[in-house]
Amino acid sequence: MSAAPAGLRLEPWVLELLRCPLTGQPLTPLETDGEVFLATADGIRYPVSDGVPVLLADEALDVPEHVRARWEEQR
Repeated sequence: MSAAPAGLRLEPWVLELLRCPLTGQPLTPLETDGEVFLATADGIRYPVSDGVPVLLADEALDVPEHVRARWEEQR
């Protein structure tokens, strides 16, 4: 696993445990234009605020419509 961006304050072993609340996929660090996110292989992104991941389904970005629809059905 590559090193986490400086804005992500998590130990590597903790990062390995985190999963997307919508799909259950593992999350990997992603830095874009100075912003830090955790992202799935499908491209769903979760913001990192002050070094802490915001792993709330309602805060997810770039969620495919079929994943969003399935999530809404389960609520």
